[in-house]
Amino acid sequence: MDAVYTAISAILLFWHSAWYRVFGDADALRTDWAWVLGIAFLVLTVRIALFPLVVRQVRSQRAVQRLQPRIQEVRERYRGDRPGMQAELLKLYQTEKIKPMAGLLPLLVQAPILFGLLHVLRHVRPDVTSAASRTLYGWTLTQFDSAVHAKLFGAPIAAGFTSSAEQLSMFGASGVTVKLVAAVLILIMTATTYLTTRQMISKSGPAADPQGRMVQRLMLYGFPLSLLVSGVIFPIGVVFYWAVQNLFALGQQAWILRRYPLAPATPAGPPAPRPAVESPRVGAKPSRSKRRRRMS
Repeated sequence: MDAVYTAISAILLFWHSAWYRVFGDADALRTDWAWVLGIAFLVLTVRIALFPLVVRQVRSQRAVQRLQPRIQEVRERYRGDRPGMQAELLKLYQTEKIKPMAGLLPLLVQAPILFGLLHVLRHVRPDVTSAASRTLYGWTLTQFDSAVHAKLFGAPIAAGFTSSAEQLSMFGASGVTVKLVAAVLILIMTATTYLTTRQMISKSGPAADPQGRMVQRLMLYGFPLSLLVSGVIFPIGVVFYWAVQNLFALGQQAWILRRYPLAPATPAGPPAPRPAVESPRVGAKPSRSKRRRRMS
């Protein structure tokens, strides 16, 4: 994971240095907002890099939605025969050149970035005194000290809702201020996560099968609610990153959904016959799998 931490630090330090030069002699702005905007532009960099994967995700979802009638026909035809149904669905996806797992790629790529930033900001603490530790992942001593004192509306970006009074005293911050800023950011993060999921589901429509609808409900309600709990352990900089990422994703997703609207569904067509089952020889005892297949 050191490569991930170094890459995240390199992007963050690049944007911090850029904004540090923009603010010039305004020391207060350079100390605080150069880091805050550095995190915001880290989001921008990641979202631009992931844009091709997001487009591929939407195209894959749209392709699967167009095939829903044919997918449902396969499920009905192979009811009770899960291996046969999976083989037929795989064949259908290969014929239509669809990769259902492509929808997970953006999430799989963003996860290490989020945890990388979490690790880096948790490392930025006033009690880290070793020069070797303060200069990990390409940081300089000056950048480390600047990040330790960087604040968002008076709350250190490396502190969190559950930071102890001892930790906050080392940051020179007020517990009330930190909890207030963290709580507002957690609510924004939770609300924007819900809105992003709702936007996608409203455009694509409810899933055709009960299992898919259950997954949609979990994504729509369960995941945002879990952030209310997990958000309290994140540093403010990570919660801010997530909230900004969601706001950017809302706009980006709205554009993509307009650019790639849902096309008419592909008709199922006449049902194809199921593979013939070979009858057992006279006097032979049929296998359990064949008996189950004939009974279904």
